[in-house]
This record gives sequence, structure tokens and C-alpha cells, in this order.
Amino acid sequence: MQHNVLILDFGSQYTQLIARRVRELNIFCEIFPFNNYPSDLSSYKAVILGGSPYSVRSEDALQIDLSEIRGKIPLLAVCYGAQYLAHFSGGEVAASNIREYGRANLSYIKDDEDFLDEVALNSQVWMSHSDTIKKLPTNGIRLASTKDVENAAYKIEGETTYAIQFHPEVYHSVDGKQILENFLVKIAKVEQTFTPNAFVDDCVRDLRAKVKDDKVVLGLSGGVDSTVAAVLLHKAIGKNLYCIFVNNGLLRKNEFENVLNQYKGMGLNVKGVDASERFLSALDGIEEPEAKRKAIGRVFIEVFDDEAHQIEDVKWLAQGTIYPDVIESISVKGPSATIKSHHNVGGLPDYMKLQIVEPLRMLFKDEVRRVGKTLGIDAELLGRHPFPGPGLSIRILGAITPEKVRILQEVDFVFIEGLKSHGLYDKVWQAGAILLPVNSVGVMGDERTYEKVVALRAVESTDGMTADWVHLPYDFLMKISNEIINKVKGVNRVVYDISSKPPATIEWE
Repeated sequence: MQHNVLILDFGSQYTQLIARRVRELNIFCEIFPFNNYPSDLSSYKAVILGGSPYSVRSEDALQIDLSEIRGKIPLLAVCYGAQYLAHFSGGEVAASNIREYGRANLSYIKDDEDFLDEVALNSQVWMSHSDTIKKLPTNGIRLASTKDVENAAYKIEGETTYAIQFHPEVYHSVDGKQILENFLVKIAKVEQTFTPNAFVDDCVRDLRAKVKDDKVVLGLSGGVDSTVAAVLLHKAIGKNLYCIFVNNGLLRKNEFENVLNQYKGMGLNVKGVDASERFLSALDGIEEPEAKRKAIGRVFIEVFDDEAHQIEDVKWLAQGTIYPDVIESISVKGPSATIKSHHNVGGLPDYMKLQIVEPLRMLFKDEVRRVGKTLGIDAELLGRHPFPGPGLSIRILGAITPEKVRILQEVDFVFIEGLKSHGLYDKVWQAGAILLPVNSVGVMGDERTYEKVVALRAVESTDGMTADWVHLPYDFLMKISNEIINKVKGVNRVVYDISSKPPATIEWE
């Protein structure tokens, strides 16, 4: 049983980063909305309150009953959480005279305090708030200050309750990870047992207990997530796992054949199903991104239902869902908004009798890769870029047609193969091409053309929650642009997307 940390979310954009930093300490954690978390807290060794876009002084301030947490479970309150403890426990929070955003430096640190042990004076921290704590809560003891924020960190005497006004989870807080480790390991005594080997052992044991001797059908995509899920399930239930790889007509060029060949020799029972016409027919005339995703999700389920009926007594549908899919699709973030839906997240229709099993549901992408390495999966497969479940449909802006799919497959092929041949593929987290719903005027020879525009996209990231565009060499971009325009009929202009996430998303739809 893992020693868990409970992170309560009040809608901050940084909540997922808290989870990432905790996981980096080999400590398992879970995110729940502040107003909908487990009533039984016996398995949690520590609780962290996150930040929020709300003010504790407003009428619609997000409030939580901490009576079962404070004084009973070690508690760390971050930003909004720190202000909440002060405002509702005898302290005072007021609007700050200056907007406290960005870098700051610790100008005071209380001596002989485990919470800030090994944190350097003048250490840089990251502030992001417009209110400030004027007076500490009852029994509050100041632990740290900056030039502009007197109560940058404090604790409650007589409790294992700590609070910080800054964000230890962001990269710019230099000693932020050390502060989290001090609280979780030194103070809360949480054991650092969440390792890839431990996850594999726990997951295989749990899968065997959950699935027993039932048969499981799994949708393979050729990507990292579904492959690691398949190998985990195969390790747990062996021949009772039936893998299906569906060609939805929206895969990369030659991907259907290449993926099927990829799994030969891995010991997995894999069946290829070409349902491309079925998917393209369902997408005919649909332009809105969410409608595309939902149509693909519906057909995806239908195809699996058809295939599952051909397997006698199958009981479970396995999926390679990972944590970012869950966070972005379901409101685990409390008041935060849903960004987009994922075709492999959520429940099944009533007519489908299969139960869902998702071995990777609580892992970030980099954690999935580490688990895959532990399982002995080929490094080339583990290093493969993520590819969206709805495939090229969400990289074709507007309505889908077979001709548009052909064009984008050819463009994507030139781009991805170019990255590989120039030694750039492994330096990029995810790359692809987007077919824009506009034509542009061009000149080829002495003739005027009026053809499609494509955008190339390459980002670097750790887990997909945030991403920055990759500074690909200009010479490379020039070569790829020329190659695309010369080789792909229907394209006369190539652009490069230099947007980061946030505010953009990695995919365009």
C-alpha cells in the first residue's frame, strides 16, 4: 500500500505541478477537488492545499471544512491555502498595495526549523497573488519573509500545520522541491516508496485481484501508453488479454502496418481491424472539434463492442488512459474548466456490458515511460512521440475528407522522417503537422497556385501539462518546408507554430 498525499485543488493552474513535484520525490499523491474528496482519510499521510484564482475576502470564496485534517494530519497550505488559514482562523488578509507576482527572494528565515532546513537565505521564490497576509492566524509563528511579504511562510504552534505564500512547485522557486521534501519526509514522515518497480508490483497484484480469470480486450494504438498498459496486463493475466489495433483512417502514413509489425515478438495477442471507412463516414461534414472527438469516441466504442462480441465471455475493456487525460477531461480540478474531452476517458454506454480497467490512470507520461523501461519495453518504442487518440482528425481544421487526410499524412511523414534523419526526433517531446482551413496564393514555375497551408508544430515538455515550442534550426525548417511543397501535391505554404502551452494547447483542436 502506497503512502498517499492528498492534494486539494481550488482551481489553480499550478495544482498539477504540485503533484509532479511530489511524484519526483518518489511519493504517491492524488488530486481531488476541495469540495469532493474521500471521506476516509486514514490512508493519507499528509494533505496539501493548493492555490486558487479566488480571493479569501470575496463573498464567493471557496471554503472547506478542515476539522478532520488540522491537528490530525500534517497539512501544508500553499498561496490561497495559506491565506485561507489566516483569514478564517483569527488572522487578517487584505488587498496588497502592490501586485505580488513573479520572482522574490527570502530575506528572513527562522533558525532551527525543519520546514526550511537547507533553504538558503536570499533563495528565489515565485509569488502569484494580489492579497497579502497582514496578521497571522491564532498561534501562528512566522518562518520566512521577503522584502515585500512579511508573512511569506508560517506554522501553527501545537499542530503539524505549515503555510507558504509563494509557490514551491514552480521551477522559479529554487528551493521549492527541498521545502516539499522537508514537509513530506522530515515532518510528515511519508515514505519515498513510489518507484517504477514498486508501481509494477502493486499494479500487477491489483490487476490480478480485480480481473481474476476474466478476459480483457485492449485497444492498442502503437503509442507508449497503450503499449505499457498492454504489457502490464499481459504480465498480470497472460493469455486472457486480447489486443485490438483499430485503423480509424486517421493514422500516420503506413502506421497500421508498421504498428502491427512492431508488436510481433512481444508475446501479445494482437488483431488488426481496418475500420477507416466507418470512422471517415461518421466524420463526414463535422467541423467542430468537440463534435469530432465525440464522433470518434462513439465509433471507437462501437468497433470495440463489435470485436468484443467475437471474444467469448470477455468482461473488461482496458485503456491506456493517463493522468493528464483525466485532468483535462473530468472536473477533478474542482472549479477549473474542462479544456477538451478525450475519447478514451469516462464511462461506457449502457448497451456495452464491459467494465473498464485503466492501469495507468494515475501516471504522468514520463512516469509511464519509466514503468515501460522497468518492464523491458524497447527504448525506441518508449521514445515515440505522443499521438492524439482522435488521430489526424484534430490536426485537420474543419471538415474531414479523404483528400485532406492524404495531404496531411504526406506532410506529417516528411516532417517526422526529417526530424529522425537530422537527429532531432529525440530532442522533441511531440511533433506533427496541422492542415489549415485556408488556401494561399503561390507560384510554381510560371503558374499561379491557390493551395493549402500547413503548420508544423514541435514542443518540449515533461508530462504534457505545460509545453514550450522547440527552437528547430532555421536550415532544417527551410529544408523541410521545401521538401513538403515540392513533394506534397496540394500544399504551397508552410508555417511554424511558436505558441507555448499555456496559453495555447499542444494540439490545435
